[in-house]
Amino acid sequence: MGVTKTDLFTTEQNELAKVAKALAHPARIAIIQHLLKANACINSDLVQELGLAQATISQHLRELKEIGIIQGTIEGVSVSYCINPIKWKEIEGHFVTLFGQLSIISGGSCC
Repeated sequence: MGVTKTDLFTTEQNELAKVAKALAHPARIAIIQHLLKANACINSDLVQELGLAQATISQHLRELKEIGIIQGTIEGVSVSYCINPIKWKEIEGHFVTLFGQLSIISGGSCC
């Protein structure tokens, strides 16, 4: 597979692609939904909540943390995670802008 030429695209296009890639796994969606439902920092055992191995959960958390959707704090042996509200709103804005660009054609079809 060839190297993606990210310099051909805008910063916003590259950022949105990174977010979309991070969201493109059902385990990550489940983690996000769990954090949104909790609406607080959680340090509960996501392994029990999602039924996945600890190593798998850790990898998915790492992916979400890398793009800034979640943030975490370490206190001793306990790690707490929550949704990063600033990044969440930023991502929401990118998707709203993208989806809002469609002009509905009279009759509802373009072809």
